[in-house]
Amino acid sequence: MVTMSWHVEIDEHTCIGSGMCAALLPEVFVLDGAVAHPVNPSVDADETVLDAADSCPAMAITVTDGGREIGPRP
Repeated sequence: MVTMSWHVEIDEHTCIGSGMCAALLPEVFVLDGAVAHPVNPSVDADETVLDAADSCPAMAITVTDGGREIGPRP
């Protein structure tokens, strides 16, 4: 079985530390002081990761699949 993985980045200069991503997916995102960080930049493909990117009020989360940006969704 092949497990798909995505790459998650948070722009620390754009992040406002709302904590929405960490509240939605604490196993993927952690609020560290004033900004959030991915626990691990490589994550299992999961629609909830895209939901977190979509819900970021600062649009600071980028999700890529094989180098192609898939989140946040338009």
